[in-house]
Amino acid sequence: MNVYIILKNTDNSEMIYDNILSFSFHKDSYQSYTSLGAKFQGNISVPENVSEIILKIDGKTVHHGIADNISVEFTGGNSVISLSSRSFTSLLLQNQIETGLKTNISINSLINSYYNLPYVTHEDNQETSYIFVKSNSNMWDGIVNLSYKIKGTYPYIRGTNYIRITPVENPEVFEYNDDNLISRGVTTSGRKLTSNFHMSDLNGDFGEYELSDSDIISHNIIRHRFFELDRQFLYNPQQALEYRSAYSSRGRKINFCTYSGYNGEDLSDIITFGNVDKKRINSVTITGNSSGIITETAVYTDKFFT
Repeated sequence: MNVYIILKNTDNSEMIYDNILSFSFHKDSYQSYTSLGAKFQGNISVPENVSEIILKIDGKTVHHGIADNISVEFTGGNSVISLSSRSFTSLLLQNQIETGLKTNISINSLINSYYNLPYVTHEDNQETSYIFVKSNSNMWDGIVNLSYKIKGTYPYIRGTNYIRITPVENPEVFEYNDDNLISRGVTTSGRKLTSNFHMSDLNGDFGEYELSDSDIISHNIIRHRFFELDRQFLYNPQQALEYRSAYSSRGRKINFCTYSGYNGEDLSDIITFGNVDKKRINSVTITGNSSGIITETAVYTDKFFT
């Protein structure tokens, strides 16, 4: 497969590298950005001028992000560049808006009205609700809150830097049998599960807003969490408990498969393999080195994805 990395400088000049020693790319339904780590041979004069990092596989742009770290090591007469990068949607975690209640907010207005974040685009959705911006919260928190109120979903990144809150209407469909796969399997995790949530009322008293998950308790997992009244759900306080319960169950069961190469899977595409029948993709991990490229694709079963 044809794999190359493009480094774009602040003056818009580009450097293209195809002598890739190793790379690892990852995206996940619960992560607000895609991530890339790579090591390759090549020359670079002023790494601090790099403003964009792009990963392409067979002409498909898989990752487009900022330069978190770049280092150049000279050894054995060669220079080796190492880098790490997160997509531009990671900037949503690093930008805040003024605190307080924001009414009649849509995904469109939330993303478009505050900051011009480079290359960040989004699904066209003008349905409105309200958000309460808490101290030290970021823009991604607002998108998560709005997505849950409007659609009961968790937002995710499709393609490069494209924010969606609904499933793709015309997804790509992938089907694998055991002859196509290197491996497949399933994993379950109870590390994040929480059995009981308790939220105070306006007076700071507990007892009115409670949620208990009998399924988690039946697994002998007893974890109680107490928190103050969540003004993000001021008009429907019980929803604050339901959201936290759903989020604590994220990735509870993961079915995964691996194969040689990369066929273009993305989040919200449809996949079938083993006992998984036509489920939405929730994570894609692509790794490569001198031995070739391996792709791991996974689907989740939890309170957001069934």
